[in-house]
Amino acid sequence: MTNPLDKATSKAPPTLGEGCLSRYDPDALSPEDGTEFEGAAQLWEQLKPDDEEKSGALDPQ
Repeated sequence: MTNPLDKATSKAPPTLGEGCLSRYDPDALSPEDGTEFEGAAQLWEQLKPDDEEKSGALDPQ
């Protein structure tokens, strides 16, 4: 019989890279991992700063 506690745990997908360059392997991800987000492009357009605001914020003058 297998350990019944194994059912209660989750496992992270495989990763690529090491240290601060570590990231999940995109080829190993699936919709079951929560990788589908249909509204991502629209949300990014709403949240990203405009190029004019961004360049003005960094201008020291």
